[in-house]
Amino acid sequence: MVVHRTHTPVMYRVAAGLLRGAMRVVARYEVSGLEHVPEEGGFLITPNHISHVDPFPWAHVLYNRGYSPVYLAKSTLFDTPVVGWVLRHAKQVRVDRETSSAGEALVPAVRALGEGECVVVYPEGSLTRDPDLWPMRGKTGAARLALQSGAPVIPVAQWGPQELLPRYAKRPRLSRHRRLMRVRFGPPVVLDDLRDQPLNAPTVTAATERIMAAITHELEQLRGERAPAERFDPKSHGLRVTGNYRQGVDQ
Repeated sequence: MVVHRTHTPVMYRVAAGLLRGAMRVVARYEVSGLEHVPEEGGFLITPNHISHVDPFPWAHVLYNRGYSPVYLAKSTLFDTPVVGWVLRHAKQVRVDRETSSAGEALVPAVRALGEGECVVVYPEGSLTRDPDLWPMRGKTGAARLALQSGAPVIPVAQWGPQELLPRYAKRPRLSRHRRLMRVRFGPPVVLDDLRDQPLNAPTVTAATERIMAAITHELEQLRGERAPAERFDPKSHGLRVTGNYRQGVDQ
């Protein structure tokens, strides 16, 4: 039985139980770097984003260790029947991406960190558009949250979820053998020198780049390859920042 480190709503436990059972059937894990996960106090998890199923492997690992990750989730999920009801009753935080109110999500997120929660932000803001699935240009939400809260940022790299559910695919690729999910937790991103600086564009940009560089470094270790010298920028390629750029669907 999992001993939770913070208060975990009943709906969260129910949903986690169902998802953990499903993941055990289709996936096996290879995990490294757990020594970098704080034993106490709130902290940020910042994963790379390569598949719609990738929020589950690393979360499964943390949940088994007593953490109940709080996700900053896109508003369309909250507007979806059943899913939205579950999210609202499982202490998750709504984010209205690409709107003037997107920053409002930082208020409950900072509060959750202060209460010792593990808060999750996908810095890319959407599935990577990089053709080889390397982390693309990051958005500033994770950096702003880290600088405002003072909480440590743990970069997470994962490789394997894209084999189970390719980017923007509707159906998983099931196999006789469970898919290998490789998850690597990195050391906290060094941001101490930026925390005393004004929370302006240059400071936030510098923090964002450090977070993305840390995630990319951990993914290089998993893949045994070097990432491109220049991070993929959707805007410079004429692609929408969020959503399925191939179909115009908000994902």
